[in-house]
Amino acid sequence: MPDNQKLNIRPEFLICLFLVVATLAVYFQVRNFAFIDYDDDVYVTQNVHVKAGLTRESIKWAFTTFHGANWHPLTWLSHITDVELYGLPVSARAGQHHLTNVIFHILNTLLLFLVLRRMTGGLWQSAFVAALFALHPLHAESVAQVAERKDVLSTFFWLLVMGAYIRYAEQPSIKNYLPVIVFFILGLMAKPMLVTLPCVLLLLDVWPLGRLKIEANTPPLLRRGGRGVRCFFEKIPLLMLSTASSVVTFFAQQSGKAVQSLNAYPIDIRIENALVSYASYLWKMICPSGLAFMYPHPLILPAWKIIVSCLLLVAISFLAVKNIKKRPYLCVGWLWYLGTLVPVIGLVQVGSQAMADRYSYIPLTGIFIMIAYGIPELLSTYRYKKVFFGAVSAVIFPVLMMITWIQVQYWRDSVTLFEHALDVTQGNYITHNNLGFVFQQRGCINKAIQHFSEPLKIKPDYAIAHNNLGNALEEKGKTDEAIRHYREALRLDPNLLKVYVNLGLALEKQGKTDEAVRYYSEALRLKANYADAHIGLGTALLRKGNFIDGAAHFRKALELSPENTEAHNNLGVALAWQGKIDEAISHFQKVLQIKPNDVTAFENLKKLSAIRSGVQK
Repeated sequence: MPDNQKLNIRPEFLICLFLVVATLAVYFQVRNFAFIDYDDDVYVTQNVHVKAGLTRESIKWAFTTFHGANWHPLTWLSHITDVELYGLPVSARAGQHHLTNVIFHILNTLLLFLVLRRMTGGLWQSAFVAALFALHPLHAESVAQVAERKDVLSTFFWLLVMGAYIRYAEQPSIKNYLPVIVFFILGLMAKPMLVTLPCVLLLLDVWPLGRLKIEANTPPLLRRGGRGVRCFFEKIPLLMLSTASSVVTFFAQQSGKAVQSLNAYPIDIRIENALVSYASYLWKMICPSGLAFMYPHPLILPAWKIIVSCLLLVAISFLAVKNIKKRPYLCVGWLWYLGTLVPVIGLVQVGSQAMADRYSYIPLTGIFIMIAYGIPELLSTYRYKKVFFGAVSAVIFPVLMMITWIQVQYWRDSVTLFEHALDVTQGNYITHNNLGFVFQQRGCINKAIQHFSEPLKIKPDYAIAHNNLGNALEEKGKTDEAIRHYREALRLDPNLLKVYVNLGLALEKQGKTDEAVRYYSEALRLKANYADAHIGLGTALLRKGNFIDGAAHFRKALELSPENTEAHNNLGVALAWQGKIDEAISHFQKVLQIKPNDVTAFENLKKLSAIRSGVQK
C-alpha cells in the first residue's frame, strides 16, 4: 500500500481497544458465576417485583418502594429489564445479569478516559487513570456482584454529568446546563452516591477547567469560563437536588432499619473508624491483598492505627494544599478522594461493616489522577522518562490484571466468597452467619449449625444468629433447643419479626397451639402486613377448627404475597372444610401452576376432585 494510502489509526482508538480487551480478559469469567446469597436475593432472586419483568405494576413499584433500605428506581428498573431480556428462571440466567455489570464497567472506563482526555488534554495520563479504574482489584466487588449494579450504573451517569459539564463550561447556557441536571437526577435515581458530585464539579473548575484560577499563568482549557461567583451559584440547583436525595435516602434507610444508633456506634468510634478507613483504602490501593466482601466493624481500634492514619492524612493534605498553585491536580485529586467518601465513610453508620471495597469505586479516581499527573511532572527532567513509564506500565497492569482476575474468582458462588472472607478477616461473625445459611439451604445441617454457633462465640448478643441456629436445630428435630434460641433472640431483639413466626411453628409442633397464636398475633401487632405471620396464625386457627378466621388470614397473606404456595394450599384446605369445593380446587391448581411438583397440593387436588365427581354423580 502506498504511503499516502496507509491507515492513520488514532491513539485514542488503540487505547479504548486495550481498555475493552483488558477489562473483558479480567471480568468475562463472570458469565459462569452464580448469584450470591448476600443482597442478590434482595435485588433479584427473591424479589417478586423484579422477577415479574417490565409491567406497569413493577415500574410503579420501582419508583415508590424503599425496599433494600434505599430509593433507587433506575437500579430497580435495570434489574427488571434484565429479567425481561434474559427471561426466567432467574437462577439459570445469573451469568447474563453479571455481564450487564461488566458492560457498564467497560462503558464507565471508556467514558472516564474520554472525559479526562477532553478536560486535561493529557492522552497517556488519562489512559493511565482509566486503566487503573478498569483493572484495580478494589473495584472487583462493584462489578462482580449483581446487587452492586447501583455502583456501575450510578457511575455511568456521574461520568455523563462530567461530560455534559465540559460542554456547559465551554458555552454556558441553559440549553447546555439542562443535560447536566438531567444526567445528575438520573444518577441520583441509580444511587445517592452522586450527592457529592456538585463539589467535584467545583474542584474541576479549579483544575483542569481553569474556571476558578489559582494562579494567573495556569493554562485553562476553557478561555470563556465564568467568574468565581458564577461557578458557585450554578451549583446551587445541583446542591438542592443532593439535599433532597440525602433526605429521601435517610428516611429510606431508617425505614429499613439500616441506620445504626449512636448507642451501638458512638460518635467517637465512628470518627476513629473513618480516619482509619481513609488510610486503609489507600493502603489497599497500593497493596490489594486480603480483600473481602465484609470487613466487620472492630468498635475498638488500636491507638497506633488511629495516630498513624491521622498523621498520614494530615501529611498528604499539607502537601496537596502547599502545591495548590503549581500542581493543582494534587489538591483536586485529594479532595475528590476525601469528599466522595464522606457519605460512606461511616459517620452515618449503615450496616455493620467498617468499610467496603465497593465504596472506593468512584473515590479512588481522585488518587489515580494524583498519580497519573503527578509522577510525570516529578520526573519531567528525567531523560528516559518515556521508556521508564512504558516499562512501569508493562509491569503494573499485567500484575493488576492477574490479582483482579483472582479476586473476581472469589465471587463465583456464595461458599467460595464467604470462606475467603473468613480466611482474610478476624471476628467476622456476619460471614459465619451467612455461610451457615448457605449450608442450611443446601441441606448440610451439621455445617450450618457449626457456622451459626461461631457468631455467638464472637458476639453472644447477635439475635439473628440465635434465630438461625434455632432453625437449624429445629431441622435436626431438636425442638426444645431451638425454642431456647428463639426466646433468647426475642429477648435480645423484640422487633425481630421472623423469630415470632419461627417460635410459633416450634410451639405448634409441641402441641402448644394457644401459645403459638399469641406469638403470631404479637408479630402482626408489630407489623400488620406480615404475610408469614398471617399464614402462621391462619394455620394455628385451622388446627383449632376455626376455618373462617383461618381463611381470612390466608387471604390477607395472598394479598401481600400472591405467589405464596403455602397460603394458597392452606386456604384451599380451609375452604374445603367449609364445603367450598370448587374454590378450594382453584387454589390447589394455583399451587401446581407455581410449583408443578408440589406433592401436598397434588394429593389435596386429587382428593377434592374425587369428592366433586362423587357429588356430581
